[in-house]
Amino acid sequence: MDTQALKTLQAPLKERYRESPQAAVITLRARGTLGAETLTCKVETGRALAEAGLHPATGGSGMHLCSGDMLLEALVACAGVTLTAVATALALTLRGGTVSAEGDLDFRGTLGVAKDAAVGFKEIRLRFALDTDAGEEQLATLLKLTERYCVVYQTLRGAPQLSVACERKAN
Repeated sequence: MDTQALKTLQAPLKERYRESPQAAVITLRARGTLGAETLTCKVETGRALAEAGLHPATGGSGMHLCSGDMLLEALVACAGVTLTAVATALALTLRGGTVSAEGDLDFRGTLGVAKDAAVGFKEIRLRFALDTDAGEEQLATLLKLTERYCVVYQTLRGAPQLSVACERKAN
């Protein structure tokens, strides 16, 4: 897609959201089914089922997806799409590239082995390797705007308000 095609595609959406800000607020949903006996959760992705389970470092078999990996995959996907869209909007030529994310976990936290070990990622590193002729200043702008507009990156960075609820399922 070229710059003009992207602008043409997004222009009516931007105008609508300027005129009716509430139209831009959309609730995304995810749903999963518990596999209590197998310690898994089948997540409906809209395209297929993804079956998540325990990471081998917590006793899992390694045969199921790890939710930590899925979090990093979501970051990579969002950052990659965002970077590509930003490059297109800036009319920067991208011939290809890769996006990678890695994060450090101390599984003592999630297993309750050490109270001083945090549960969750201690650090996440996101990297891009791009095949482009863009100059250093252009790359800095591309990275800055990708950070600004990547939903998953900003969500992780900003720690959104979270809530948890539980209800009894009717038989």
